[in-house]
Amino acid sequence: MLLPSGGVGMNSAMDDINLIQQAQRHHLVVRELGEEIDLEIGHGDDDPSFANTPLISGPPREPSAEEHDEAKNMMVSQLPSEDQDMSKAQPVKRKKKVVKRWREEWADTYKWAYVDVKDGTARIFCSVCREYGRKHRRNPYGNEGSRNMQMSALEEHNNSLLHKEALRLQIASKDKIIVDKPIYVKGSLMSKTAGSIVEAALKRDPHEAEFIQSVQEAVHGLERVIAKNAHYVNIMERLLEPERMLLFRVPWVDDRGETHVNRGFRVHFNQALGPCRGGIRFHPSMNLSIAKFLGFEQTLKNALSPYKLGGAAGGSDFDPKGKSDNEIMRFCQSFMNEIFRYLGPDKDLPSEEMGVGTREMGYLFGQYRRLAGHFQGSFTGPRIFWSGSSLRTEATGYGLVFFAQLMLADMNKELKGLRCVVSGSGKIAMHVLEKLIAYGALPVTVSDSKGFLVDDEGFDYMKISFLRDIKAQHRSLRDYSKTYARSKYYDEAKPWNERCDVAFPCASQNEIDQSDAINLVNSGCRILVEGSNMPCTPEAVEVLRKANVLIAPAMAAGAGGVVAGELELNHECNLMHWSPEDFESKLQEAMKQIYQRALKGASDFGYQKESPEALVHGAAISAFLTIAQAMTDQGCV
Repeated sequence: MLLPSGGVGMNSAMDDINLIQQAQRHHLVVRELGEEIDLEIGHGDDDPSFANTPLISGPPREPSAEEHDEAKNMMVSQLPSEDQDMSKAQPVKRKKKVVKRWREEWADTYKWAYVDVKDGTARIFCSVCREYGRKHRRNPYGNEGSRNMQMSALEEHNNSLLHKEALRLQIASKDKIIVDKPIYVKGSLMSKTAGSIVEAALKRDPHEAEFIQSVQEAVHGLERVIAKNAHYVNIMERLLEPERMLLFRVPWVDDRGETHVNRGFRVHFNQALGPCRGGIRFHPSMNLSIAKFLGFEQTLKNALSPYKLGGAAGGSDFDPKGKSDNEIMRFCQSFMNEIFRYLGPDKDLPSEEMGVGTREMGYLFGQYRRLAGHFQGSFTGPRIFWSGSSLRTEATGYGLVFFAQLMLADMNKELKGLRCVVSGSGKIAMHVLEKLIAYGALPVTVSDSKGFLVDDEGFDYMKISFLRDIKAQHRSLRDYSKTYARSKYYDEAKPWNERCDVAFPCASQNEIDQSDAINLVNSGCRILVEGSNMPCTPEAVEVLRKANVLIAPAMAAGAGGVVAGELELNHECNLMHWSPEDFESKLQEAMKQIYQRALKGASDFGYQKESPEALVHGAAISAFLTIAQAMTDQGCV
């Protein structure tokens, strides 16, 4: 029987393995004590049939004797013909079979196994060396344990026994091994009341890791608020359940005439303050958990802004990369066919997010206008002739830099001369680079999904223009180094080990893990301004907090897009010409209000201004109290 064993204890000799397991955060494969198993002692390889063996769904259960016999026959019948031909050409090397009781030491041995997907194929991995097959480092016990223990472990690894046994059990039991990351809960940092809110959310949505993580961070920041007024516990429980969740299929036809189907999402999280505003994301990783997490973060962000707005988010697991304009148009039109009835200036107006830019927003708005039969309202995007202000795309990136400048001003410092690292190379990251240069800072990095680019001389406006051309032509950032020889591109790496004073993560959620946070601290980083929603894992946040790195949360620092979106929807703004200076002046004023609200929320509940948690908790407190008051006034809705 296969059991997830995230909480099974281990002896002291396995402490180092336990740490690796926690870092990998996988459910591991074990057996129940007392069962008999067959151990093949001899030279062995990975079972070649495993690559084509599907994981079979169903809840864990004890296989019957008939199923065991059926599984043995299945294993024999699935041997590749190539192996059968080889067995005819040479004598078969018999393996010695040893039947042993599944004792505690064997249970410890098989705790090393976990299941993960490699190149689209599910494989059994070793938790010690994190490899599959026979690619194991020697002596997995290191220098600990007796000689016999070390040799026993080495012998089993070299014979790939854990892989063979896990495969045999998987097929025999016909169970699906659920591969997901257990939720990391800051139990020691939470009061009993706050912890109960997180536990209730976890019980309701146990597999929505991103959403639970965002809930945990918000509740952690609201501990003192909840402790002061028990009424807020009920408000928080209602707030954590979205008002409306739309999940729908999006069929579309490619240029070859083949039909495809994707899944679409739109979550109206909370409208207590006003109509919904929030982004649309097109990315293969998009799911309901991410849609809910983005909607929750957007709700808090909008509540913190100077405008009375609700929060929403959505998108699809459609990947626009490599698609033609016509394919993207057909997909966007099909997507809009499903949600147009839920949109409108007094309901919900979407905005750009990851994978959705000028082209996608144009197609979406065109189909919305066609279906709705009027031009009332508009989607927030960069096209001046159908969406208002032409500075919309700059707003989020500029707002991040304005927010960083406000933080530094309170420390009697400025951005001029500071070395900054930026992740991402999309709209937000490019405009962060622009404004950093305008303030005299030295931005030195950008990144993409394949690695990161560093230019120690710093970027200037000409280099940024060149980077934009590279991205517009869908080329790799590596091409930048062919023109600027002193720059360097690092494959499969992140920019967080580069020396810096300020960091701007602008790529995606959870892009900074614990090791990245340690690299940032060691690189001299003292301020982190979140450009993407929830860019740090909980473990990374703990590292930064202990190192006194000031964090500007995305719900405050990233509110520039909300400000610009409302300005461009304002009728008065659309009737007059906005100069860049006028627009930036209004944006700066709005960011200053948001910064002051976050500081006030922190000080009202006893957080010192110099504390690394002040802005994070203060922003959550101010946003929540605004929403809570509206929800209280409106009754049980």
